[in-house]
Amino acid sequence: MASESKAKTSDEEALAAAETGEVKSGSRPRRRTPLLGLSSKLLILTIVFVMIAEVLVFVPSVANFRKNWLVERLAAAQIAALAVAPGQELSQSAQDDLLKNAQVRGVALKRGGRRNLILQSEMPATIAGHYDLREASWMTLIWDALAVFFAPSNEYIRVVGQPGFGAGEFIEIVVAQNPLKAAMVRFGLSILGLSIIISVITAALVYLSLNLMLVRPMMRITRSMVRFSQNPEDLSRIIVPSDRKDEIGTAERELAHMQNELSGMLQQKTRLASLGLAVSKINHDLRNILSSAQLISDRLGGVQDPLVQRMAPKLVNSLDRAIRLCTDTLKFGRAQEAAPVRAVYPLKPLVEEVGESLGLSETNAFNWRIDMPASLEVDADHDQLFRVLSNLCRNALQAVETQYGGANPEIVVSANRTGAVVAIEVRDSGPGVPERARTHLFEPFQGSARKGGTGLGLAIAAELVQAHGGEIVLLEETVGTIFCITIPDRVVELHNSREIIRAEG
Repeated sequence: MASESKAKTSDEEALAAAETGEVKSGSRPRRRTPLLGLSSKLLILTIVFVMIAEVLVFVPSVANFRKNWLVERLAAAQIAALAVAPGQELSQSAQDDLLKNAQVRGVALKRGGRRNLILQSEMPATIAGHYDLREASWMTLIWDALAVFFAPSNEYIRVVGQPGFGAGEFIEIVVAQNPLKAAMVRFGLSILGLSIIISVITAALVYLSLNLMLVRPMMRITRSMVRFSQNPEDLSRIIVPSDRKDEIGTAERELAHMQNELSGMLQQKTRLASLGLAVSKINHDLRNILSSAQLISDRLGGVQDPLVQRMAPKLVNSLDRAIRLCTDTLKFGRAQEAAPVRAVYPLKPLVEEVGESLGLSETNAFNWRIDMPASLEVDADHDQLFRVLSNLCRNALQAVETQYGGANPEIVVSANRTGAVVAIEVRDSGPGVPERARTHLFEPFQGSARKGGTGLGLAIAAELVQAHGGEIVLLEETVGTIFCITIPDRVVELHNSREIIRAEG
């Protein structure tokens, strides 16, 4: 109960630290919680982008509104001008009424190459600007429309446009800019209000849809990653993927798969650490027992019995090898095998010693055969190569025993030299390696080829062979199993090292 309470307290403290951004001494640093979350940023950006789109629509709309307003004034002025017959003079009051209805100060038409002033009232002292709508481009219209909002009050402008059919070459009016500015301001405010409404509605719809489809699932994935990182060995913290078929669903499934694999690896490493502690304790006691057995075996050398004289040296060598293995295992901080102490020696006596240690040379149940010339030498660590061949031959023996009673059960160790590389093959007539074990064949606790096995033998063999710069592979075979070991001489290793140094230099 005390441990559960402590674990709960530590989880609560970790969550609090993650939220506040505080980091305790010795704990993993965590980033501070941002002021704006992903949802808030999405909402703000959506509103900003919609408003930018509305502005891009607003500017040409205002320019078009100004052009239409001026075209309406030109049309009204042309109608007022048609009310005056050629050669007829109207009173000033009548002209003022026509100009007031047309909302202009003066009207002029060009007919037959002559510009005639048709209607006029009290003209302003200065004209602020002259605009010809016949040749104005859209960029010019937009610039002129924006300038209206910043124009001073009580200004007058001259506008030239194309008159109606048969009315003349052009029509020219003088109009006050205040009514145009007021109309454009009203139009702009209405467009602004409509833009705000559209922006809010569009932003809300986009925000809700993206929040449901993307943001919330991403936040769920993020929370799962943070929660899982606090205690990766807790299986309840692994994300449960949804049924989505899109990229979010794929990310959830891949994250769940990765978390499952990581949790399994951490649990396995924890068990291996505990196992290693137990093995080190057992190893210590085992070394003492073997030392006592070694003392007893030394006394056997004085016995004159021929069988004892023949078996005693082998027993002593086996005990020496076991004691060295225990001693190496107990060395502090060692996470891998010791570097090989290589020497050149004949290979066949070593293989014969392996067969004798496994009892293969004394049984008639199996065909134990060594196929290699007596002069073949190998450049390798004697004890480590003994362990490699012993593991492979022991696996072969166990495989053949499962087929005991079959035709011609055999275990064959063959070797040959090609240049500076020695190739060793260990062949058996057993049932072969099952397909499920081939993927993780040389991985501990995963590559066992038989039920109840740990796979440590093949993992150790692969590690020792790689330490020699060699390789161990499983050859494809229809019957039985063939493991091939290649061990290069030290000359090849030195040559490869020099090539690597030259390439890096």
